[in-house]
Amino acid sequence: MHPHLHTKDNTDNKTDSSVTRTACEEVMTALEECHARGFLWKSIGMCSGVKDQVTLCLRAERLKRTAHNREVARAKREKIQKVWTEIDQNS
Repeated sequence: MHPHLHTKDNTDNKTDSSVTRTACEEVMTALEECHARGFLWKSIGMCSGVKDQVTLCLRAERLKRTAHNREVARAKREKIQKVWTEIDQNS
């Protein structure tokens, strides 16, 4: 189960007419609509396909975010390493 689908971590940071949209908004909305149909609808597995799509979409977004964070960290590490090398050479 996904606790809160519409969070800052799920945003794409692209703005369309000053509204922040999520990358998986359509799929998350479809899941919420499916759940709104009632308990019986959920309990017999009618929302499972949509839930799987949400899981795959959120995973893809998380992997993109992780790759971006890794690149930022690598650049920061290289910058720090370069500064320390310059300090060592000048000492």
